[in-house]
Amino acid sequence: MLRQVADGVLVHESAFCQSNAVVVRGRAGVLLVDPGVLGHELDCLVNDLRELDQPVVAGFSTHPHWDHLLWRAGFGEAPRYGTARCAAAVRDRLSDPGFRARVATVIPADIVEQVPLDLLGLITGLPADATSVPWDGPRVRIIEHPAHAPGHAALLVEDRGVLVAGDMLSDLLIPILDLNGTADPVEDYLAALRLFDAVAGEVDVVVPGHGSVGDADQARARIDQDRAYVRALRDGETPADPRLAAFDWVFDAHEGQRQGLARRS
Repeated sequence: MLRQVADGVLVHESAFCQSNAVVVRGRAGVLLVDPGVLGHELDCLVNDLRELDQPVVAGFSTHPHWDHLLWRAGFGEAPRYGTARCAAAVRDRLSDPGFRARVATVIPADIVEQVPLDLLGLITGLPADATSVPWDGPRVRIIEHPAHAPGHAALLVEDRGVLVAGDMLSDLLIPILDLNGTADPVEDYLAALRLFDAVAGEVDVVVPGHGSVGDADQARARIDQDRAYVRALRDGETPADPRLAAFDWVFDAHEGQRQGLARRS
């Protein structure tokens, strides 16, 4: 079910890792960001938008991980965008005939049959110098950065004060670094957090890719919390971070990152 988090901005939360789909109302329809995960939830979102008489006029994927690249035919054939780097990464993966089969192996076994992969990743890369999403609605600023995944972008709905953070600034999940795709994943993550620092004064609402929607104070607190975690990880310290206890796999991910950085050094 859609719920309003700011004027003209609504969120649909999935049961899978509290994944958040974001809907921004425009003049002729909506911008749909990271639509969701499970097929029946995507169908629910299709129906919610139909009942609101709000067609999807544009889509956006914040980064090239499978759970942010899904789509449903009921959303229509609106252009689906990502940054140039995000789209290039997806295009490279889709060129491999075995890609979808491999994606299915990383989806949790208890939901894999519920995740529709037929329209996975059919996105168009925006020009490398694009600063906003091209659509007929409120200006949505693109904040591209190198953290977590190639071509990752947060979106700032400027006149609504909403920061759609992608897979960052979560109250549920720790920062997950891109250990395989970048030369300095720690500095990349810290650089992204500095970008968030720079816009924090414009943010009234933060919507993470996974987790709870937060207010302005929570947005700033999450920037600080993510920075403290990444610095502790860099320095070989044990982070005092309550998110490590959220799920068993979150602590496992932390251990994997700790060991991965140790091997790099």
